[in-house]
Amino acid sequence: ADIAMGKAKLNRQGASGAYAYYSQNLNAQVSSQLELESALRRALHGDEFYLVFQPKYRIQGAELVGAETLIRWRDPERGIQSPADFIPAAEKSDLIQELDAWVLDRACRYAAQWSAQGIQPSRIAVNLSAKSFTAQLPQSVAALMRRYAISPDWLELEITESALMNSEGEVISIMNGLLALRLTLTLDDFGTGYSSLTYLKRFPISCIKIDQSFVRDLSEDESDATIVRAIISLGVNLGLDVIAEGVETEAQREFLMSHHCNAFQGYLFSRPLPLQDFEKLVRERRPGTQSAGSHS
Repeated sequence: ADIAMGKAKLNRQGASGAYAYYSQNLNAQVSSQLELESALRRALHGDEFYLVFQPKYRIQGAELVGAETLIRWRDPERGIQSPADFIPAAEKSDLIQELDAWVLDRACRYAAQWSAQGIQPSRIAVNLSAKSFTAQLPQSVAALMRRYAISPDWLELEITESALMNSEGEVISIMNGLLALRLTLTLDDFGTGYSSLTYLKRFPISCIKIDQSFVRDLSEDESDATIVRAIISLGVNLGLDVIAEGVETEAQREFLMSHHCNAFQGYLFSRPLPLQDFEKLVRERRPGTQSAGSHS
């Protein structure tokens, strides 16, 4: 009965409620979720996670401006696990907060190493789930910055629209605490969730990110092209930076450039890079270049 109730809650839409019948299949789903959560806890303590870096480039001149950190899991028994499989499982529990904390700590650690080597700051963006966007966040980030002695120029936080749906006063307080640390705040996947233009007016956001679902077909789909043009225009007129993700063709880049998008990321110039390759890229500060096989 408890399993069926949990399933009904997940299926609920609107205020009309929902129902679900218990079945052995539901029991198997719950067992699978519990097994995955157990494996994730083991992975956190067993150092099975690692980061890759998706470079970000300025739209004009293709200058490297930073990277988005992406978590990966190398399970000793099952090999590389897809984030599409384990991130939703972590989201269903409080494990996502532990994963976010791990990524943030590791990003700050690498920034400290690069800074000590005399490498100029390049913003490292960390994605935060709505569950991690709490009143304790500014204090936690400040403690990490002190611990690793890094400049705020190294750090950017990407938040989703769902994180802004809590109490407006609380959200603004959290954001102001982060801005006091001189961090850059980016609204991720703009236009795909519970979008509200009031977010851009009320909350102190520095940048908006165009989701790849709009970028993918903008050369062929006039609706996507119209949406992308509108997002860029809105951002520019509000004094916000605009970055597009999932850029894979020169035609997409030229479209974005012609409409004054600020930056982009995607396979056109680089797939996500392992630590050593990204460190080399940051050290050399070379412009992005297309490479054969980048989609592999």
